[in-house]
Amino acid sequence: MRIIISIMIGYLIGSIPFALIFGKIFGGIDVRQYGSGNLGGTNVIRVLGFKIGLPVILFDIGKGILAAFIGTILGGQLLGLIVGICAVIGHFYPVFAGFKGGKGVATGAGVFLYLAPIPISIAIGVFIIVLLIFGYVSLASILGAITGVILFILPEFITGMNIYFGVRLGGIIIGAFIIYKHKSNIKKLVIGEEKRTLYKNRNK
Repeated sequence: MRIIISIMIGYLIGSIPFALIFGKIFGGIDVRQYGSGNLGGTNVIRVLGFKIGLPVILFDIGKGILAAFIGTILGGQLLGLIVGICAVIGHFYPVFAGFKGGKGVATGAGVFLYLAPIPISIAIGVFIIVLLIFGYVSLASILGAITGVILFILPEFITGMNIYFGVRLGGIIIGAFIIYKHKSNIKKLVIGEEKRTLYKNRNK
């Protein structure tokens, strides 16, 4: 019963649509009707600007950290991973927003920042560098996720990072799914139709 309750808590935490909440409170709009339509910080930045989008990203990261923390406190690292993954699923398919959410980058980063801070910190570093150089959050997210997956795949004797096997496996799965969720962005990047993210654009 404790496990079931923990899973439900993780999913509900992940389902909190901060992009929708911040968009309505500070922008007076439903961000689902603009930009990419995703309930994520990237779309909020694109539609309403960095000052509103950045807090959304930080709160989404916080969802992942909180879910992993609760699970770990209640049942150890494995339960922390499970509850964290449920939070990411909640962000993908939020019950509070018609089961249409974001792409899980920030929430997934939060989960593994708590469970495996070193590889995810490196992945976030890659994200920031790519974003600053190219200006595409989608490209930065994809390359950051790929970096995380590689670091989780590489054995300890190469990286020097002692990471619980379940966390490694969970990180690989979540990273791969985040990359999959960006498949439309990948197509646009290849054909040159992807929009840079760090500017306002309310066009549908």
